[in-house]
Amino acid sequence: MTSEQAKNRIEKLKVEINLHRYNYHVLDQESISPAALDSLKNELYQLENEFPELITPDSPTQRIGGEPLEKFQKSIHSRPMISLFDAFSEGDIIDWEEKDRRFLASQEILPTLFPEARQFVGGQEPEYFCELKLDGLAININFHGGLLEKAATRGDGKVGEDVTTNVRTIASVPLSLRLISQEELKSLGFSEQIIDLIISLVREGDLEFRGESVMTKKVFTALNEKYRKLGKAELANTRNGVAGSLRQLDPKISAERLLDFFVYDLIIPNTEINQEIFERFNFSIAQLKSADRGALLSTRFQSNALASILGFKTLEANRICAGLKEVFAFFKEVALKREKLPFDIDGVVVKFNDLRFWETLGIVGKAPRYMMAYKFPAIQATTIVEDVLWQIGRTGVLTPTAALTPVAVAGVTISRATLHNWDEIERLGLMIGDTVIIERAGDVIPKVSSVLVNLRSGLEKKINYPRVCPRCEGLVTKEDGEVAFRCLNPKCYAVNLRRLTHFVSKNATGLDGLGVKIVEQLFSEGLMKDAADLFLLHESDLLSLPRFAEKKAKNIIKTIDEHRVISLNRFIFALGIRHVGEESASALATLFAKSKPELKANFSLLEVKDFFASLKIEEWQDLEDIGPKVSESLFEFWHNDHNLKLLEKFSQSGVSLNLDQASLTAAADSGPLKGQSFVLTGSLLRLTREEAKDKIKALGGQISSAVSRKTSFVVVGEAPGDKYEKAKELGVKILNETELEQLLSGV
Repeated sequence: MTSEQAKNRIEKLKVEINLHRYNYHVLDQESISPAALDSLKNELYQLENEFPELITPDSPTQRIGGEPLEKFQKSIHSRPMISLFDAFSEGDIIDWEEKDRRFLASQEILPTLFPEARQFVGGQEPEYFCELKLDGLAININFHGGLLEKAATRGDGKVGEDVTTNVRTIASVPLSLRLISQEELKSLGFSEQIIDLIISLVREGDLEFRGESVMTKKVFTALNEKYRKLGKAELANTRNGVAGSLRQLDPKISAERLLDFFVYDLIIPNTEINQEIFERFNFSIAQLKSADRGALLSTRFQSNALASILGFKTLEANRICAGLKEVFAFFKEVALKREKLPFDIDGVVVKFNDLRFWETLGIVGKAPRYMMAYKFPAIQATTIVEDVLWQIGRTGVLTPTAALTPVAVAGVTISRATLHNWDEIERLGLMIGDTVIIERAGDVIPKVSSVLVNLRSGLEKKINYPRVCPRCEGLVTKEDGEVAFRCLNPKCYAVNLRRLTHFVSKNATGLDGLGVKIVEQLFSEGLMKDAADLFLLHESDLLSLPRFAEKKAKNIIKTIDEHRVISLNRFIFALGIRHVGEESASALATLFAKSKPELKANFSLLEVKDFFASLKIEEWQDLEDIGPKVSESLFEFWHNDHNLKLLEKFSQSGVSLNLDQASLTAAADSGPLKGQSFVLTGSLLRLTREEAKDKIKALGGQISSAVSRKTSFVVVGEAPGDKYEKAKELGVKILNETELEQLLSGV
């Protein structure tokens, strides 16, 4: 067979195999026997072995391949993978609908509404698209030119982990999108102009499909039976099974887990190739930005159907509901069938079917107004509170935790549950020995939801708030306006240990490779009294400790040496200054960069110490990015002799600092909005808070968390807080969202 003949045969085999994959995994129709399909795959495999130059990324043989990864790379999402608001009753859903009505009825929005939205404001029930809320792992899959390019986990919503190799092993995920016909698109209600545009996007452009990767109950049971026989640890539940499978560095292990994937969203990102395609069909850039929310697709049902004909699996159980009565009936129907479903679910996601509502309602905080997670009641169990333990944090805060008689809840054995703070204990009226109801809120976090007081025997004991630290017996106080008790002993073992583990954590100095147990061992053995001691360690110090071989000692010293230069924002966060989080630490790094433009890399800690120690309390309070509590805490920190000596010790131990690119960019303070500061308050309609901040920063503006006379603008959205009143009091210029957009587009 010639190369040309092999190429033609390979292409035909790929089309045939993909056809049967689509029929089986998407349409649930077996159009060919498994043996016959295996025969086709084997022929394709043999031909590609003979002609390796003809292997393409979308070949069915390439689902599993390559060497195991050393680690996962980060992947930035084109738009955030947002969280959802939760509802646990019909009343919650009714309240959600009413809030959306009130929001759309606001004077600024109402005149611009489309007819269906006005009808909704007037009381007419809209159509909702209800989807089963699968209990798995959210995945974002990018396609370019019709081929699977990248897949990533949700992560923190903005940045996930690249799990492309593992997602390629999921049989229900197409490696290439189906070449859809005009007739198929016409059947979904698309116009001729849009049909040609969609076909071009599929063949040439960028598309994203978001959905849930799940493990069926059948696969979960079979795997655990296999693991029991092998003496391996069993999977706790299907969700953990999915997460563990997709985070395997070896894709062959992922393939063995037989995961499934169901789409719940289709996105057309604003990329250069998509812009070119839109312009070719006389669509504006503005239409592209909202393309997946009404410019091309009219309903969530249509979006779902399009994803299906492109080769993805969708849930047949999903349904259009005309009003909340049908939503409630669907929810009850699903709840009755829940145990018989092949996969785990934890509720129903209720979405406005008309996608124009999505753009109009927008996002508030980190969740959308246009959909709601209607969850089943949290899975609960009863158990006994055996004791209340006080955990000590890095700033000395004491947090109460209930020690429980172990109880299984949703496949997980729970022996601890958070009580949050003393106010929560009083609210519950909790006593040691009480029978309590434990629930995993959202099926995840264990908490004590209520006390069954009728089951008391009279032997229960009152819980006393801590008068001394349970570890060091130092003085404990509860400051005015705070709910937390705090240990005041600067030498408290528990507080200092938590500070050290925080210092080496992932988001701080990134020395998390040392591990909490190693840090605790170093601390308890007296080799590490403070974080600066880390950088004074020698290999011989470690070899004197139990269970420390030469290789382990060398690796730890190597890790420490690789982190002797630390970015200033991370270092400030790592210090564990009270009230100072990552954003405040970044603001301080930017402030330093502005004041010391000559310093960029490998500068001394003493420069930083001298600069911040020179600031007076009034100067801290005047900083636009620092609130009053933070400014007081910072002033105290930089004027504390113990802290200043610690910084000098860091410097003497060979630690130096540099400035990350974000701090340098912010410090450059360039752009048309240079020198102007913005405070945002309330929920914006068309932009998320982060999108608005990014646009302002991109033009050189500064974002502040507090309003002062130096503030240039206060941007006011829905339900603004005290900052709005403060701006009016000080005479600071106030912008609504429309005025902000005009300002940003006009500069």
